Amino acid sequence: MANLYLIDKRYENCGLRIAEQDNDAEVVLIQDGVYMDVKKLEDSGSKVYAVKDDVEKRGCGEIIPDNVEIIDYGKLVNLILANKVVNFT
Repeated sequence: MANLYLIDKRYENCGLRIAEQDNDAEVVLIQDGVYMDVKKLEDSGSKVYAVKDDVEKRGCGEIIPDNVEIIDYGKLVNLILANKVVNFT
């Protein structure tokens, strides 16, 4: 079981800093969090996701890095059920 971090732009600094230090972190960018720069997480090996509806509503699909997996709500629910949730929203 990994720690699943749900992070919005408002809590970017705190949420990403904590997730970077967690070797088992999985991060979901939600709401305005899809705008965040997650390059530091690449170095830590964390799996990063972005919610498809949030990406589409903000029209930022072209700026989402290739290492960020776009997921639907079904996948988000599965991740929540399979992991310990750390919420930054």
